Amino acid sequence: MSYARHFQRLTQLLARWQPLWRPLAFQHRRLPWAADYPELYQTLLALDDDAAARLEYDPLATEALAPWLPVAELRALVRLPEYPGRAAALPNTWADHIAGRKWRQLQAFVRCVPETPGPLLEWCAGKGHLARTLSRRDRREVVGLEWQPALCAQGQALAQRQGAAVRLVEQDVLVDAAARFLDADHHAVALHACGDLHVALLRHAVDKGFALTLAPCCYQRTAAAYYRPLSALGQRLAGDYAVELGREDLALAVQETVTAPPAVSRQRERANAWRLGFDLLQREVRGVDEYLSVPSLAYGKMPVDFAGFCRWAAEQKGLALPPGILAQSDWEAAGGARLKEVKRLELVRHAYRRPLEVWLLLDRLMFLQEAGFDVSLATFCPRELTPRNAVLRATPGVAG
Repeated sequence: MSYARHFQRLTQLLARWQPLWRPLAFQHRRLPWAADYPELYQTLLALDDDAAARLEYDPLATEALAPWLPVAELRALVRLPEYPGRAAALPNTWADHIAGRKWRQLQAFVRCVPETPGPLLEWCAGKGHLARTLSRRDRREVVGLEWQPALCAQGQALAQRQGAAVRLVEQDVLVDAAARFLDADHHAVALHACGDLHVALLRHAVDKGFALTLAPCCYQRTAAAYYRPLSALGQRLAGDYAVELGREDLALAVQETVTAPPAVSRQRERANAWRLGFDLLQREVRGVDEYLSVPSLAYGKMPVDFAGFCRWAAEQKGLALPPGILAQSDWEAAGGARLKEVKRLELVRHAYRRPLEVWLLLDRLMFLQEAGFDVSLATFCPRELTPRNAVLRATPGVAG
């Protein structure tokens, strides 16, 4: 299947099943699609913990949802080829000051970056871990652009200590001035550049005609409230099939978190249960059976107990809690039970995580292909290392 046909078929399936994958289960006491798919609804609620965990890990891996959803076709459409060959084992000393999982991602990613004679630049470099690795591998200078001065200083110190020919430049890549660092003979690299940051790189590549190796991430981190496809084909398909994506929809593409440490997973579970417990509480207090959004709060700043969280959340929303309301019912236990229900109902939505991500990747690929680039899309590492394991490689086509 050509990339264009692949893109079109994914668009059709995403459009067809929007009523099931777009509603957020935690916002609804009863999901809007429950009446139309009662067997699916009850089947999900009846899942035991092990079955729910297996489906959460990979909703398309089994046929559990196949009686209601196009599981087999979605599974085929999200299957990307693996980048050929194995990642070369780089010296362990190069991993100094790089977290273990990040270092394994870097080793897998750098093999996708060809050794080229032209200048090499890392986009959104952070401390320049990727730039240093490429500089040492190819024995050449690599420039990195990073907007945070502290990261530039730390990364430059690491490069000097390790003898890597890296020059980190303080630069906001979202302003036009960033283009001055790139010309047609460059090769730009970016590992997990977020949202508008990697889109800016793609637009510069099309404008100036340089090669790139890119692993996108966090599509929802964008200034636009609604997603406008980059490619002409994407814009046409989105219009023809009425696919309009907001930030919450884009966030679905990156919700898979197989890499979270157990302690973080436990903190997330507790925070989500507390939020759902408060949601049940606020519906009763307000007399309105409607979800009320509460600001995010870092796990390290969470109140020490559920009652404290409810008081904090109520204060954020200007909601007065009646005296004794927290003691009238076990809202915390109700939140835990509600979380189990929500996690099962979200499995339908999660079946479309990877399809949506591949759709977004294909839009970027088509944008480059329409501009005359030779483009490939593959995975550079197993999803257990990072779910954001897709790499786009693009080279300007040869005229004539």
